[in-house]
Amino acid sequence: MPTNTTTTTTFTNPNAKDSKIRWTIVALLFFATTINYIDRQVIGLLKPFIEKDLHWTEADYGYIVTAFQIAYAIGLLISGRMLDKLGSRLGYTVAIIIWSIGAVLHAFVHSVMGFGIVRSILGIGEAANFPAAVKTVAEWFPKKDRALATGIFNSGATVGAILAPIIVGGITLVLNWKWAFIITGLLGFIWIVFWVLIYRVPEKHKRVSAKELEYILSDNDTVVETTDSKGITWGALFKYRQTYAICFSRFFTDWVWWFFLFWAPDFLNKTQNIDLKHSIVPLIIIYSMASIGGVFGGALSSRLIKIGKTIDFARKTAILVCAMLVLPLTFATQFDNLWIVVIIIGFATAAHQGWASNIFTIVSDIYPKKAVATMVGLSGFAGAIGGALAASFVGLVLDISGSYTLIFIIASTMYLLAWLILKIMIPQIKPIDQ
Repeated sequence: MPTNTTTTTTFTNPNAKDSKIRWTIVALLFFATTINYIDRQVIGLLKPFIEKDLHWTEADYGYIVTAFQIAYAIGLLISGRMLDKLGSRLGYTVAIIIWSIGAVLHAFVHSVMGFGIVRSILGIGEAANFPAAVKTVAEWFPKKDRALATGIFNSGATVGAILAPIIVGGITLVLNWKWAFIITGLLGFIWIVFWVLIYRVPEKHKRVSAKELEYILSDNDTVVETTDSKGITWGALFKYRQTYAICFSRFFTDWVWWFFLFWAPDFLNKTQNIDLKHSIVPLIIIYSMASIGGVFGGALSSRLIKIGKTIDFARKTAILVCAMLVLPLTFATQFDNLWIVVIIIGFATAAHQGWASNIFTIVSDIYPKKAVATMVGLSGFAGAIGGALAASFVGLVLDISGSYTLIFIIASTMYLLAWLILKIMIPQIKPIDQ
């Protein structure tokens, strides 16, 4: 494929002390992901208030979530290629502007269709977050550190989920639910200022020392921003069985995380009889565990590599450990004790985030940097389609049965199934032949 590569001038200072700018970049990715998840989770927290004011049914809410998921899926297909063409700096900026506008607009709609439309705007914009973050990590870190860096930025998802009940609950109780959408939606515009001022690729960053640049490039894979008039086609990616394996694994597992984001507050409200105010502490515990799990999952595989294990062994072992931790979820609806339920769900969310840290990293292990965002977008599309189907299914199951039992049983088995798919379809995690 014809590629126009921008001539890169190195701006590093060879006399500067060893810099750590790559960790500043990870911090920016962490905060973007935190904001992403605050904006995403607001509707789940406000569901009891909105359904009371606007008279939603469970199916109505399921359809609104489905609208977000479908838009998110479409956004992933668009954003992956957009990021590979525009680069992380501009692409990320465009995405967060779109999702922040969508978040604010929730305060100004009243119908199910209206919410479906603004959720779609939010979904299209938010879809770019993870492809952009994974692409950025691939630009700034050698392979041995990528899982840890991914685990750190990915923990922003759970920190956002932790902060959302506190922020949204406080705003709603003091003002009303509409202001919760407006105030949280404005956070993204603050982040953009720091991103535009700080971010450059390593070779163009004036604060990166020669020593840090050498470390970043230790895989002998020069970091340059490229523009490709045709981009990397999805058809080209589907020539590899690794693509199918990663897409299937996300199709079967991503929806479980979405389920907890959009239904956990409602589940606690209806099965444990606690309102938004009293659900804050349980939700903080659940998502704190998830945050720790995300970092632990990334650190585990990175540690295994550093002690001499292969990348294949390290990633698959970490993923298997995470899959095992989800199994107790099948019993979550059998306990009346709130804190037992919270711990079971907490382990499941922790496992998912550890799982995600490694799945994202596997993409950068296998595909060239110029294809990373497109592949993350494509696999995320598969995950979002699974999430869209699951959202409608969950809404209908709850309308018909009023019980979460079947949903939890299915969710508990998905990660082992996905691990088997990865194990069989990717015998060895290694770069594809280009």
